[in-house]
Amino acid sequence: MELSTFDYTIIIVFFTIVLSIGIYVSKKSGKNTSEYFLSGRTMPWWLLGLSMVATTFSTDTPNLVTDIVRTNGVSGNWVWWAFLITGLLTVFVYAKLWRKSNVNTDLEFYELRYGGAPASFLRKFRAVYLGVIFNVITMSAVTLAAIKIGSIMLGLEPWQTVVSAGLITVTFSALGGFKGVVYTDFLLFFVAMAGAIGAAYFLVNIPEVGGMKALLTNENVADKLNILPDFSNKKALITLFIIPLAVQWWSSWYPGAEPGGGGYIAQRMLAAKDENHAIGATFFFNIMHYALRPWPWILVALASLVVYPDIASIHEAFPNVAEDKLGHDLAYSAMLTKLPSGLLGLVLASLVAAYMSTISTQLNWGSSYIVYDFYKQQINPNASEKKLVAVGRLSTVVLMVFSALLALLLQNALQLFDVLLTFGAGTGLIFILRWFWWRINAWSEITAMFASGIISIILKLTPVGAYFFASETGVFPDWSEYLFVVLVTSVIWLTATFMTQPESKSVLQSFYKKIQPGGPGWDKVINEAKHDQTDIVNDKEKWSVPSGLLAMLLGCILIYSCMFATGYWIYGETTNALILTGIAIASGFSLIKVWGKMKDSIL
Repeated sequence: MELSTFDYTIIIVFFTIVLSIGIYVSKKSGKNTSEYFLSGRTMPWWLLGLSMVATTFSTDTPNLVTDIVRTNGVSGNWVWWAFLITGLLTVFVYAKLWRKSNVNTDLEFYELRYGGAPASFLRKFRAVYLGVIFNVITMSAVTLAAIKIGSIMLGLEPWQTVVSAGLITVTFSALGGFKGVVYTDFLLFFVAMAGAIGAAYFLVNIPEVGGMKALLTNENVADKLNILPDFSNKKALITLFIIPLAVQWWSSWYPGAEPGGGGYIAQRMLAAKDENHAIGATFFFNIMHYALRPWPWILVALASLVVYPDIASIHEAFPNVAEDKLGHDLAYSAMLTKLPSGLLGLVLASLVAAYMSTISTQLNWGSSYIVYDFYKQQINPNASEKKLVAVGRLSTVVLMVFSALLALLLQNALQLFDVLLTFGAGTGLIFILRWFWWRINAWSEITAMFASGIISIILKLTPVGAYFFASETGVFPDWSEYLFVVLVTSVIWLTATFMTQPESKSVLQSFYKKIQPGGPGWDKVINEAKHDQTDIVNDKEKWSVPSGLLAMLLGCILIYSCMFATGYWIYGETTNALILTGIAIASGFSLIKVWGKMKDSIL
C-alpha cells in the first residue's frame, strides 16, 4: 500500500504536535513527583474524562472487537460490555472515596487501609506485579496490534514497527509526565474518533460491501448482527452473556475495569481538583467509552466478513504476514488498506494516536508504582524529588523495552484478553468490600492474588486444565473454568481472612476517620471507637451508597439504551430504536434527580 504526500504530511504534522506538547510541559512536569505523576492534583473533570477515553482507545481495541465480532458476532462484545457495571460502581460509589484518600497511587492505599509488614509487602509486591509484569503484558498486546497494523498497511517488519512507534512514544512520555499524557490525550481523542468514524463510513460503502443494506443482508453477516446472544445456544448464552453480567464484572480484576476503581483510572481520579471532578471524569469516561465508541469498530468488523470471510482469505491477500501473526484480528487492518488518500493518512494518524495514548498512560502509571511504591519504599526512602523524577523517566524507558520484546512473541489480542481475565478471577470482590467491611485484611488480598494466579497458571499451562475443562473431552464444560477459578479463589481468601488477625484498632479507626465510608460493615469499629471515647464519625456526612447504587442502575440503563439504540438506528430497526431512545431519555432524567440528591453539582 502506497501513502501519498498528503498522507505523510498529516502523520508528520501529528507527530510534531505531540512531541511539541511533551517538550513544552517537560520542565514543569520534572519539577517534582506530584507534577510528574498527578499534575499537581489540579485537573478538571472533562480533561481527565477525555484522557480516560483516549487511553482505552488503543490499537488493540478495534482489533479485539473485530476478533470478537468475526468469531462470536456482535453479542460477543458482552465480555467487555459487562464491565460498564464496574465502571459506574466506581463513578457513583468509589470515585469520591479515592479522591478523599489523597494517596499518590492506588497502591499507597494499602498502608492506609492495612497495617504492619503484610501491608508493606502487599504494596511493594503489587508495585512489581502490576506496575511491571501486568503492565508489560498489557502494553505488549497494544504493541502487537501496532505490529499487525504496520505489517498489513505499511509492509513493515515487526521490529521496524516496534522501534518507530515505541521511540516517539517513550520520548514524549518520559519528558512530559502525566501532564504531557493528559494534554496529548485531548488531541489524540479527537484524531482517533475522526479516524474510526471516517473509516467505518467509507468501508461500509466500498463496492465490495455495497452499502449498509447490502451489508446487513449478506450471508456472512446476517447471523452476526444480534446484540443479544442466541438464547437457544446454551453455551453462547452462558459464556457471552450470563457469566459476564452475573459474575465477571464484580469478580475479575482487569486493567482499566478494576472493581472499586484502581490502576490508571484511579490515577486520574487522584489527579482531579476535588471529589466532584473525580466523579464527573469517570462518568464522562463511561458514557463515551460504551455509548459512543463501539459501533464504528463493529461496522468495520462486519464489513470485513464480506471482503475477507475467513483467515485464509486474509492470508491470500497479505501473503507476507508471518504465520504466527495470522488471526481474525488482522481483518481490521486489512480493511483499512482500502481507504483513499487523505482519509488513509488520518486513519493511520488515529491509530498512532490510539497507540501513543494507551502506551504513554501505561508507562506513566507503571512508573508511578515503581517510584512511589517500590523504589522510595524499598530502596531509597530519602530520595530527593529530582532523583525520583529521574527514576520515573528511566523506568518509563525500561518498561517500554520489555513490552516491545514480549510483543514480538504474541499472536493475537483475544488470546491475551482471556489470559488476563482469568488471572484476576476471584479477586474483584475484595476490591469492592475492602472499603465497606472492616474484617478484610492484608492477608485477604495476598491470598486471593496468589490463589488466582497459581490456579490460572495450572489451568492454562498444564494438562490439568485440558483434562477438566477441554471443550469436547473435559470432565466439566469449558465455560465453567472461569467460574471454578472465581469459586476456589473466593473460598481461599475468605478462609484466610477469618484464620488471620484483623487489622489493628488504630489502623481501622484512622482509615474510617479519613475516608468516612459508612455502612453496617463498620459498626463494630464505630462502636469500639465510642467505647474508647474516640470521635471518628463525621455526623454531617450521610452514607451515600444506597443512592449511589440506584444511580449506578439508572446509569447502566441510560448507557446501554444509548448504545443499543444506536445499533438499531444503524440496522434500520426503527421501532426498537425509538423504544430504547425513550428509555434512555427517561433514565437520564431519573439519574439527574438521584445524582442531584448526592451532589449539588459535579462542576
